[in-house]
Amino acid sequence: MKFGKLTAASFGLALGLTGLLGAASAQDAPQKKYKIYLSLSYSGNNWMSETANIIKALAKTPPYDKMVELKEVISGTDPQAQIAAYESMIDAKADGVISFPISPTALNRVVKRGCDRGVKFFMYDSTVTERCAYNVSYISAGFGENTAQELVNSLGGKGKIFMVRGVPGTSVDKRHYEGAMHIFSKYPGIKVVSEYYGYWDDRIAQQETAKALAAHPDVDGIWSELGEAGTLNAVVDRGGKLMPIVGENMNGFRQGFLNEDYKARGLKGVSSGSPPATAGYAFKLMMEILTGKRDLEPVNIEYPLPWARSDEMKPCQGEAIADGCNVFDAKLVPQGFSTVIYDPALLPEINLQSALTGEPVPGMTIQPLPKEIVKAANEPGINCNRCDPPADLYKLTTATATVQP
Repeated sequence: MKFGKLTAASFGLALGLTGLLGAASAQDAPQKKYKIYLSLSYSGNNWMSETANIIKALAKTPPYDKMVELKEVISGTDPQAQIAAYESMIDAKADGVISFPISPTALNRVVKRGCDRGVKFFMYDSTVTERCAYNVSYISAGFGENTAQELVNSLGGKGKIFMVRGVPGTSVDKRHYEGAMHIFSKYPGIKVVSEYYGYWDDRIAQQETAKALAAHPDVDGIWSELGEAGTLNAVVDRGGKLMPIVGENMNGFRQGFLNEDYKARGLKGVSSGSPPATAGYAFKLMMEILTGKRDLEPVNIEYPLPWARSDEMKPCQGEAIADGCNVFDAKLVPQGFSTVIYDPALLPEINLQSALTGEPVPGMTIQPLPKEIVKAANEPGINCNRCDPPADLYKLTTATATVQP
């Protein structure tokens, strides 16, 4: 085969065409798809559904809608089932796993295996102690100790109380309980007369609180993890005088603080804890790391503690989350709906419908996270194993002790 001479002009033209074809090929090349698994341990309450919906909405928000292949797996409350789920995700060559872990320790071995295979593990709200995982949680911000102090203040340092716990074995329940008991143990006048699990479910919490009220009708106050809307219902259903209750941020609980009859009968307290927005924050951090927009080694990251006293309830106007509103109309959401779904700096992409349906906000695009993160303190058995806790582990960060031990 003969080739003719290539002139300088034709050579330049060939190079130009090659460059244009190369640029077009690069532009037309398919964008990398990230295989992400959403691993839920249990399901059935509003909070867990909201966290899943927030993650799904973000995965459908540009540009992630073209970059993320999201699969959801619900494994239940048995650690062995979640271990098996993680194993399958690792074998399927997951790029990332975003998860609510059922145990802080039982999952460590499989998490380490995944990390060694290049999988990024992001835990939200609940935590693990395997150091290759990223823990994104508000629990180190002190829900237990701060709400306990608020209850002690309301009772003047004396009284009989109930403690409504969450799901046994989780780092969340463990940390909340230990923080609260650290405060209650300082006050000899505070007597815990009933302690029971509400499983972070308003229906179960209502049933169990009704039983406790039948046995201890003279209770003076209640400390409650998630499910507190049901806790309040049980107290209201009994009739008569109400009492101080500290709990999380279920809409039905916050609505109670707006009820003039309830307030006249003695209801007061604080609404804090369990922001579903933590899940969205964790997902966005994971995607920034996977896409190379953020360089961050595995670390424990703290989400700020929500905090609203009973006299600080501000109704939202319709579905809009604006002007510091913090409670929705009861016609829009179930009583067990957790209200902290949005953050103007960390999670501006989410609205009420996103948390309810998993659909993205029309016209919204993913916004970059603030450069700085807040690192959580080391807490043995919560987010680390061989580590030393700070000397002031249970220091009050939001509440102030107005009653001295």
